[in-house]
Amino acid sequence: MNLIGNESLVTLHFRFALPDGTVMISTFESTPATLQIGRGELGRKIEDCLIGLSVGAERSFDLAAGEAFGPRHEELVERIPRSELPADVELEAQAVLTFTAPDGNAFSGQVLELDDESVVIDFNHPLAGRAVRFDVQVVGVS
Repeated sequence: MNLIGNESLVTLHFRFALPDGTVMISTFESTPATLQIGRGELGRKIEDCLIGLSVGAERSFDLAAGEAFGPRHEELVERIPRSELPADVELEAQAVLTFTAPDGNAFSGQVLELDDESVVIDFNHPLAGRAVRFDVQVVGVS
């Protein structure tokens, strides 16, 4: 029986929900995710929950505010002049926009508010600073 270890390649279904049961992210209704433990693809605390599980394991973990996706940082909420955004970007409240950093990495931000001159974008992970329930079903381990 293969157990998930520090460098395992794992295929799993997962769900992140708020304490009130609101599902924020889930793969249970689609294709399972595959990730390499130790690369931080799900974050250290979340990966720690997986260590020692085997194929077929189903578990739920309640993670305190900030444990799963880190703390919320107010400095990651920025007001950006519309003139600095590409003209073809469609802006609306709550939309999630993807940006490309100078090093080529992609990152997302959620539009919190907008007016004729500027847009307020939150670059925190949507679950940063929040308590979450992490449900997992392990499909494969190698």
